[in-house]
Amino acid sequence: MNRLRATTLACLFASSAFAAAAQTLSYVQPLTSAGTAAVQQRLKEAGAYTGRTDGVWGRDSALALQRYQRGQGLQTTGQLNPATATALGVNPVDVVAPAAAAAPVAAAEPLAPEVVRTIQNRLRGLGFYPGAIDGIWGPSMQTALQRFQQGRGLQATGQLNPATITALGLDPNNLAAPVR
Repeated sequence: MNRLRATTLACLFASSAFAAAAQTLSYVQPLTSAGTAAVQQRLKEAGAYTGRTDGVWGRDSALALQRYQRGQGLQTTGQLNPATATALGVNPVDVVAPAAAAAPVAAAEPLAPEVVRTIQNRLRGLGFYPGAIDGIWGPSMQTALQRFQQGRGLQATGQLNPATITALGLDPNNLAAPVR
């Protein structure tokens, strides 16, 4: 009988540990623009988000997700994780961007000033870049991009890569134009 009790307790402990791990695990890949809009819409329907359903994950979206997580008794991370996706009723396969290569986009040539201005504007709009919109990739831009990457659960390199471009809501084929 003691062996059965010990096995049952071990199974209960393992399942609760698995549930806790599922709550703390966040998706590494960014959400697609359509996925972000879907999450924003679900948050809006739940009364946690009052912003525009624009497909751009910014500070308002993260704060709304935190409010939602708190209200649902989930771990408050401000990032989509399996437990939050389930509670929102979204399928991660439908909202998470495919894993992208981590190679920098602009490895050989510097970015054109209009591209840098677009990135500066995007980072400023998301609350990460307080500097001048001058088209110059300087130390404050590097730091802002690293903070953005870290805030999105991406590798914080300070370099543009496909995952970062997607998370910024930019078109990888035309970095000067945001995705609509």
